[in-house]
Amino acid sequence: MPDDSESANAAFAPLLLRRVTVVRALKVSAVIGTLLILINQGDMLWAGVMPPYWKIILTYLVPYGVSSYSTAALLHERGE
Repeated sequence: MPDDSESANAAFAPLLLRRVTVVRALKVSAVIGTLLILINQGDMLWAGVMPPYWKIILTYLVPYGVSSYSTAALLHERGE
């Protein structure tokens, strides 16, 4: 028999894939990721050098993860 934490985790995971969560996270990632690229890699870009692709990918993935987690947590707290 699953305990309460297992059922809470099972109920949380689908919230990460909800349309509202994904759309919000994509918007946040696009804006914040671009700003972070400019702040952290702007000097390289200005010099005409492309930053490593893994840095660009992570720069967009981190705000996506934070936003999707926080949106899903809010939905979970509201019982949606």
